[in-house]
Amino acid sequence: MKSIYLDNAAATPIDARVTKAMTAAQQRFANPSAFNYLGRLMRQDIESARSIVGQFLNARADEITFTSSGSEANNLALSVIKKGVVITTPIEHPSVLEPLKKNKSLKVKYVPVGSDGIVDLTGFQNMLFKDCGLVSIMYANNEIGSIQPIQRISKIIRQFNSKNKTNILFHVDACQAAGFLDMNVQHLGADLITFNGSKIYGPRGIGVLYTRRGIKLNPITLGGSQEHGARAGTENFPAIIGLVQALLLIDSKKAKSIATVRDYMIHQVEKQIPQALLTGPAAGENRIANSVSVCICDLESENLLLELDKYGIAAGSGSACTSHSVEPSHVLTAVGIPKSFINGAVRFSLGRDTTKKDVEHVVKTLGKVVSTLQKRYARLR
Repeated sequence: MKSIYLDNAAATPIDARVTKAMTAAQQRFANPSAFNYLGRLMRQDIESARSIVGQFLNARADEITFTSSGSEANNLALSVIKKGVVITTPIEHPSVLEPLKKNKSLKVKYVPVGSDGIVDLTGFQNMLFKDCGLVSIMYANNEIGSIQPIQRISKIIRQFNSKNKTNILFHVDACQAAGFLDMNVQHLGADLITFNGSKIYGPRGIGVLYTRRGIKLNPITLGGSQEHGARAGTENFPAIIGLVQALLLIDSKKAKSIATVRDYMIHQVEKQIPQALLTGPAAGENRIANSVSVCICDLESENLLLELDKYGIAAGSGSACTSHSVEPSHVLTAVGIPKSFINGAVRFSLGRDTTKKDVEHVVKTLGKVVSTLQKRYARLR
């Protein structure tokens, strides 16, 4: 039985070249904060890695902080505001929504999104006011693939700041975007940007926070003075080396070819499975290149995924961080998916090696699974 992995939005396979670089790094055992020559050599390599990440983002090396994950990077980014008003969307990743909810010193306002999951810019502009301290909006949604107009949002914020002499900061969670979209911080106009290694064929256990020079972070992990005092703890040297190798392997041309396969899959699903409802933007530039997300009427995600698993097809139902939640997806709820569809969410996230032949097999199998489950459900009613 052929195995097809289509859950790359949860985690990509680790590229063999990344593994090779990390295997060599694993042999380096010194502490990068030590004053002995082995530690100093490792420190030099970490700072070299920081410079490469800075080049990837068109940022300065001292604006880069290494963390343990995208979630930690998001939490650290949010530390810039201790009290006041934060504007975000109802479709953010839990690593943004949960810390905002738990901080009782913050007042959180949610800018509306359309049925395609894209921010209402007029609504956003009308929500800005002087007491707002931070805007946090993700670049590309992990469940439905919608790409936010980050440059237009940052322009609105800059114009408001200039007119009202305010300093509203802008944070962008770019974990799903790093391998596909423009990450140049000068183009995006964001003050804080987060991404991680596990979505770009790199290692787990490594995240990145870009913080524009002059912005003060409030550390959430205390102890030593690593990462310029922003995050205590001995640096994960092999993961940092692996992350840099993964960044060097990103190919913008490959993103375009994945998008072609994505559009083909969307067309095949709409053609062959009338019970399926596409969620997020239609095929095209407003949808992240690897995302095909659908909901099946009157079926359950768990059953659909387990049945697909029997055929060697690995898919997801939304954020892997909330996959064991019994509540309907907050993303699908926010974009107005009908109740009859909302529990039947399946997310296919394509990878570098996904072919049209693969998606033809997956769509054919999904059709078979849907038919089988509908008959099974009908007998139980």
